[in-house]
Amino acid sequence: MSIVHRLAVGWLVDHLSFINQCGYEICDSFAQPGGVTPNTSATSTEDCHSISAFATTPSSSNGPSYCPGNAIETEGKRAKMRYVFREEFFDVSKPHIAAAPEEQLCQGCPEVSLTEIKASSSREEYQEGAKSDTGDSLATARKKRKRKCVFNQGELDALEYHSKVRKLIWEGTLDLVQEGLKSGFLHCMTAKLSCRKSNVPQHVVCGLAELCEMAKQFPAVNESDHQAVCVLEEETSSAEQDLLSCIVENSSNCAKRIVLMGQKYLVPPRSSFLLSDISCLQPLLNYKKKYDVIVIDPPWENKSVKRSNRYSSLSSWQIKQIPVPALAASNCLVVTWVTNRQKHLRFVKDELYPHWSVKTLAEWHWVKITTAGEFVLPLDSLHKKPYEVLILGRVQGNVKEALRKSEGVLPIPEHQLIVSIPCSLHSHKPPLAAAKHKT
Repeated sequence: MSIVHRLAVGWLVDHLSFINQCGYEICDSFAQPGGVTPNTSATSTEDCHSISAFATTPSSSNGPSYCPGNAIETEGKRAKMRYVFREEFFDVSKPHIAAAPEEQLCQGCPEVSLTEIKASSSREEYQEGAKSDTGDSLATARKKRKRKCVFNQGELDALEYHSKVRKLIWEGTLDLVQEGLKSGFLHCMTAKLSCRKSNVPQHVVCGLAELCEMAKQFPAVNESDHQAVCVLEEETSSAEQDLLSCIVENSSNCAKRIVLMGQKYLVPPRSSFLLSDISCLQPLLNYKKKYDVIVIDPPWENKSVKRSNRYSSLSSWQIKQIPVPALAASNCLVVTWVTNRQKHLRFVKDELYPHWSVKTLAEWHWVKITTAGEFVLPLDSLHKKPYEVLILGRVQGNVKEALRKSEGVLPIPEHQLIVSIPCSLHSHKPPLAAAKHKT
């Protein structure tokens, strides 16, 4: 089960288990009797130069299990190769930044006022400033430190918000972590684990961003073009343009492999996708399907991202152009991931959701912990928090239809926590399947 523990405050979630439950099995048929297919690993680079996040284990429905390195022998039968996500991507055994002993989760939540949080953040900034001042003149260093101790309005808003949710996050996370420690899902072995060499590859390459950029160069699909679906059959290596201009659908009960720009990807069973960005969504509209749940994780504008040029961001105006009303079924649940900037949180509640005719219902938090049950970052850190925000709402459409479909729909509780060990791959969010049990 991907839900390890469920309490009134929320869920302790096993993200890795959820991925592996999605059914990443490849069904292979063998034309030649007695054919022999070698057991391969998805970590092999072959003709692509990326490092895969998946490894394979052979599983035949008509024969014994096989050890790694063995060949799978078949006699005209179908065999399955099961892919599992590599565990080391979830081996977060120690915090990214260690908290002071008195600020560690297991110590319990101390009562701290907003003034004390500000003072703590100022000390943190002063210490960081002192480290960066090495080699500067005394006068320059003093100016830097003085400037670092002054909060701008955005930081003040963030501190005020944090002071309101801090106790809820601390105490709720502690309750779920204690359950995880009792069951053995989490383990207090930080000292031993932190000494172990990390096996996580440092350069995991994903070409999806490049593919989306390529998609912008192709002719736009208009409303009258209804040839918008590509159904995957066997292993596919279609021209990128064929897959970029339409919905790609895997309607089978097995995963399918596709090759794009020399890289292999697994498409889960009974799933479909559009590889594009919001400027090229016409194929999705032509697909003529309505969705009961829409999850959006926008690339919010961010000074740090802009400086590093890691990926492109979207302005508030661009995010509002996502055609949610045209894609949403009656009573559709809309979930939007938001950074900890209050400007973005207010925009979703006050502008974005009203623009889409979505009523805000609840605000949840994803709390990131280590395998030992500690916050991955100090809870009171000024710039980076160990939690992210989700804003949940429902589409408000035709009143009669909404009332008819709302029968049996449970109300969404406020301030729920999703606690999990985060994936070390950038911006991988936890599964929200738990929400279905509450909505």
